[in-house]
Parts: sequence; structure tokens; C-alpha cells
Amino acid sequence: MFKRVKEIYAYRTMIYSLVKRDLKGRYKGSFLGFLWTFINPLFQLLIYTFVFSIVMRSNIEDYYMFLFVALIPWIFFSTSLAGGSTCITTQKDMVQKIYFPREVIPISYVTGLFINMLLSFLVVFAVMFVMKYTFNPLALLCLIPVMLTEYILALGFTFILSGVTVFFQDMQFIMGILTMAWQFLSPVMYSAEMVPEELQTLYMLINPMAPIIVSYRDILYYAKVPDFGMLLMSLGTGVVLFLIGWFTFDKMQRHFAEEM
Repeated sequence: MFKRVKEIYAYRTMIYSLVKRDLKGRYKGSFLGFLWTFINPLFQLLIYTFVFSIVMRSNIEDYYMFLFVALIPWIFFSTSLAGGSTCITTQKDMVQKIYFPREVIPISYVTGLFINMLLSFLVVFAVMFVMKYTFNPLALLCLIPVMLTEYILALGFTFILSGVTVFFQDMQFIMGILTMAWQFLSPVMYSAEMVPEELQTLYMLINPMAPIIVSYRDILYYAKVPDFGMLLMSLGTGVVLFLIGWFTFDKMQRHFAEEM
């Protein structure tokens, strides 16, 4: 494994180039270009403000912000799974014609989405500042481990899914359905406290995204330090999935070229 890590590190320039290409190419040809990275979340925020402040009034104070601080990390995670499942097959020509550690592709894909999420959070912070939300400096520092935990979890899943999709093309369509269902099974649009108390521990344990979303909301919406006990459950799941994904991907990649 360490030898493989060393080899991937040697291709760090390639990872950087792929991430840069993805970020630039996402809005290539559009008039506003990279500004869409900020316009998209801002536009969503305006829609949520209208819907949940005027049309469907929620009992939760500033529900649009309650939802938005959870939705941005969820979009990163769900896109990593749904889009990441095809990140190898969409790079078929490169995989078949040149040698490089194939792990470079899922790493660069998830990293590009992660950077896009970070940029989207600039909109959240700007809105919080304008609306005079309370900022807890200690809680904001906790964003680092929360984000890293989500990144590890997303990358582990992407390793597995991108490899499986090479051999089983239907996986990309299955993931579209599963991520939609997963969103409703996660506390994105509702509070985790709405889950029956006797099921809370099981809910947090079997759904690794639940503690992560709750942590984002604690830090940004409630301005408090998250429960690191819950977050450690997600981190443990993420590390296990990352290792499973790493070794599974390593076994499968040897047959990528002949399968595509």
C-alpha cells in the first residue's frame, strides 16, 4: 500500500491538472464562467428563502439557512457517488492508452467537487455575515475535521463505485436512485431530533452522513461545537470504507482496459 501511495504522490501534478481541468471545464463556454460556482448556491438560497419563508412556512427559525448549511455538503457527497461512479468509464481513452495509477482519476474527481463545495461555502458565510448570524471561532475550527471526514467517506465510496461500474454499467443508474433515497433518510431537510429517541444511536451508526450533516448544522446554524463522539462514528466508517475501496479498486483496475 505504501508503495502505491508513493507512486500516486509522484503523479500529484497529474491530479492537480485534472482537478484544474474539471473546475475550468465545468462552465466552459458559458458567459459568466467560473462565477456560476457562486451564483448557483446563491440562487438556491433565494429560492429556499422564498419557498420556506412565504409559501411553506416551517416551524424552524430561518429554515432556509437550516436547510442550506446541510444541503451544500450533501450535494458534494451525492455528486461524488452518482457522478463518481462513471469517472473511470468517462476517461476510457486515457485509461486504455497511457499508464498511470488509476486511483488518480477518482481522487481528482472527488477533490474537484470538494473544492467546489468549499467555494460554495463562501456564499454561506457571506449570507451569515449579512444576516448577522453568530460566529463561534472554536466551532468554525471544527469544520476542518468535519470536512475531512466527509472527504474520506466520499472518496472511499467513489473508489468502490467507479471500479464496479466498469464491470456493471447499471451501477450509475442505481446510484441515481439510491442517492435520492439516501437524502430523505439523512437529516438534510429535517432535524435529526425528529428521529425517535430509541432509534437515534442506530440511525447515526448505520447512516455515516447523518453525524456529518448534524455537525455542519451545529457549527454554522447553532454556532456550537459538534458532538465529536458522533463524528468519530462517521470517521471510523469513512476510514474502513476508504481502505475497502482502496484495496477493491486496486484489484479491479488490473482489468479496466480489457473491460472497456
